[in-house]
Amino acid sequence: MPLITTERLYISKAEVEDAPFFFELLNSPNWIQHIGDRGIKTIKDAVHYVQNGLIHNYETAGYGFYKMVNKEEDKPIGICGFAKREYLDHVDIGFAILPEYERKGYTYEASIAVLQYGTNTLKLEPILGITTIENIGSRNILLKIGLKQVGTILSDDNEELLLFSNQ
Repeated sequence: MPLITTERLYISKAEVEDAPFFFELLNSPNWIQHIGDRGIKTIKDAVHYVQNGLIHNYETAGYGFYKMVNKEEDKPIGICGFAKREYLDHVDIGFAILPEYERKGYTYEASIAVLQYGTNTLKLEPILGITTIENIGSRNILLKIGLKQVGTILSDDNEELLLFSNQ
């Protein structure tokens, strides 16, 4: 059952059955380059990621990363949602999409809807965004959904990240 419906997407919680999709997404070139290798080398690893990461976050924090499902194809194509990172004072919005769906507006469409859901339903304030300096695509989406760059921050592995906020 979708949490959010947009013009072209259903946005819903991930399920164990989505492991093959997560295996593909977490091993896509842009994920590896901009987010990092999560060590998901088998479908069993992906099941573990969904159970102990995504589903665990829904149960303990009340939010997490949600899958974006293309309505027309009834196929998961990406994720969008929230994380609470130790080096940030508040949650941040994040997103990723399979390569064949990049540059078609899906990430923007999902991000706007998820940001509204986080603000209006989950009462998350402020909502931050982070990205590497080199990731111009993510930076543009964060700006387009109304976040403003407020500085930089070091990640837990000492990488300098651009910091955005909706306040």
